[in-house]
Amino acid sequence: MKNDIPEKIETVESEASEETAPALDNAVAEPTIEEQLAAKEKEARDNWDRFLRERADLENYRKRVSREKEELLNYGTKSLIEEILPVVDNMERALAHATEDGQAAVVEGIRMTHGMLVAALKKFGVTPIEAVGAPFDSAFHQAMAQVPSDDYPPNTVVEEYQKGYLLKERLLRPAMVTVSTPAK
Repeated sequence: MKNDIPEKIETVESEASEETAPALDNAVAEPTIEEQLAAKEKEARDNWDRFLRERADLENYRKRVSREKEELLNYGTKSLIEEILPVVDNMERALAHATEDGQAAVVEGIRMTHGMLVAALKKFGVTPIEAVGAPFDSAFHQAMAQVPSDDYPPNTVVEEYQKGYLLKERLLRPAMVTVSTPAK
């Protein structure tokens, strides 16, 4: 009998360890349904956040491309217009110096051509900057000289050497001007 008792104790211990071992392994290996649900909810929130960020990036890209396209349409002709402006300047100089009677037909032809060029530029949004008599503004005028004047207040444009132009609302070329200073 004495020998029988240790065998029974070992059998009971081995049976107990076999029953509890799988239960412990299952508890560690498989998360509960609540934990699985919480993990899936976190994953869904992360995916939704990633989706919203990607959507915002796409919308920003669309806006940027649209803005760049609009700017290209508005200001894509800038280099062409910059090439045409010296022609307009030379025609204006020719008109200013051609006042002799024998050249009336030439002067009229230059006047008509000048008018056509100015009308074509205006069609594309090019407008001249009015300078003489206006206050000097370094954003639109380039001062070439200063002269003392009693006729104009200080810092007023008194003479224009070369017209300035705007392309829509953007400066295309500043006006070259003479600015008044206080008379001494």
